[in-house]
Formats: sequence, structure tokens, C-alpha cells
Amino acid sequence: MVSTVRTVLGDVLPEHLGVCDAHDHLFFGSPQLPGQELRDASAARAELAAFREQGGGSVVQWTPYGLGRRAADLPLLSRDTGVHVVAATGLHQAVHYDAGTLAELRGRLADTFVAELTTGIGPSGVRAGLIKVAGGFHALDAHARWTMTAAAEAHHATGAPIAVHLELGTGALDVLDLLCGESGVPPHRVILGHLNRSPDFTVHRQAAEAGAFLAFDGPSRANHATDWRMPDALRALAEAGFGHRLLLGGDTTTAAARSVNGGPGLPYLLRRLRPRLEQALGKDLVGRIFTENPGRAFGVEWR
Repeated sequence: MVSTVRTVLGDVLPEHLGVCDAHDHLFFGSPQLPGQELRDASAARAELAAFREQGGGSVVQWTPYGLGRRAADLPLLSRDTGVHVVAATGLHQAVHYDAGTLAELRGRLADTFVAELTTGIGPSGVRAGLIKVAGGFHALDAHARWTMTAAAEAHHATGAPIAVHLELGTGALDVLDLLCGESGVPPHRVILGHLNRSPDFTVHRQAAEAGAFLAFDGPSRANHATDWRMPDALRALAEAGFGHRLLLGGDTTTAAARSVNGGPGLPYLLRRLRPRLEQALGKDLVGRIFTENPGRAFGVEWR
């Protein structure tokens, strides 16, 4: 079988992704961020076009079930801008949902993930290319264990990668214990997000040694105090031989953070962060982090 990345326009070879923003959001809405919903399709198109102008080739949207993915809009945006888009299934932390939504998913969560990966997200027919779940702050509560267990089941049924929101960058090793140790998910099918928010170089290295992909995604207004540590963290991992495990993303989650509204938005990743990292790590490694690594992380021999 051939490894492919499942985009909203169909499966593509990993080498066709181009420069990849490995964690971002074109659409997103949560009761935890009232008034900052990403709902405007025109603004999403402008962000993608600006990213394309900076040399971007693909964006992986980590917006999961029930948080305003607008899957039906993603194919047109991808065609209009020439940027590959990968959609997600999965479930975020419990605080992002009402009790009724969670109750409806009891007993069928893994089946929901599998359906969205194989037949499509609702009537849109757009197939997801990854499963996004989330941990808690330095711990895994019952909701996290439920969603991660379902994600593991869906992985075993489809081969899909599992991307994990680490709350403030913490809990990486607990996540790997559950997904890989208890549930049998191969570590290279796990992507740990937000590691830049907790610059614990020892934990970073342990997660890399376990075989997971490590995503550093920002800048972050809420976690800006750690943004400046990112080059050091990436350098330490590269020098330890884990440059092939690194991913970079923007994680735009609010309307105010979009470039069209005066924020950094999708273009910042390539316009400002890429040159900064090239100074610290060298152009060759940064180029591979943006192109080769996402293909390995999101490329799957789909079942």
C-alpha cells in the first residue's frame, strides 16, 4: 500500500504537501472563546491566500467534532487558494461542549470518528485526515481517557494519526502511556501539540525517544512567555537526533489573531518564524521540518 495524506479534495502523496502548517484553524468556535469565533469564510480564504503568498502549500486544521469545522466550505477554499487542507475528526476537552452533545456521543464515539475518516463529515462528504483529542493540565481526566480510547479504536480501524492538544503543553508522557502503552497505537502515529507552551526539554526528549511527533505551534497571546524558548527547544531536539520528529504550526484560534484583523495569522509562521528558526537551526533542517516531516506524520496507509 502507498502512504497518502487525506485532504479535503482527496488523498495526495506526502511529497505533494509542500510547505505545511501542521496545526492551525480556518474555522473554530467554542463557548470558552465567546465573540472570537472563526466563522467568516471570506476571512479564511484571505488567510489561506496570504499563507500561499509566503510559500505555503498545506494547512492541517485541528478543529474537531462540534466546534464549527464547516467541512463543506473547505474544498472550495482549498481549490480557490491552491492550498491543500486536511480536516479533523475527534473531540476536544469537555468544557468546549454542552452536556447534551456529549451524551449523544456516548457509546458511539469511535464509530463517529471512523465514519468521518472513511465516509465523510456529515452531508459534506469531506473525509477527515486525522483524529484530534485533548488532555488536561498535567493529567488525564475521565473525559480525556474516554476520547483517547475511542481515538485509539478509530486508529486501529483506519490507520489515521492522532493529534493531541496538550493543555499548556503538559501531560505528554501520560498521553503516550495511554495511547501507546495501554491502547497499542504506534508512537509514530501520535502527534503531541503545544509543546512550546511547556519548555521542559527533558520531557520533550523523552517523548521524542518514545517515537512520537512533536508539534510546536504558536505564537500564542495566552502563552507568550514561553514563545521565545521555541528555538532553543527545537535546537536541543535536533542536536539529540530528533529533527525528523518536529512539526511547526500557527494554531490560530480567535478572530483577533487573524492577519486580516491585525493579528499574526497564518502568514506569520512563514513570514517571521521561519527566518528566525533558520538562523537558529539552519535552512536545511527548517526546510525538512516544514516539508518532509508533515508528510511522515500525516501520511497513512489507509485501511
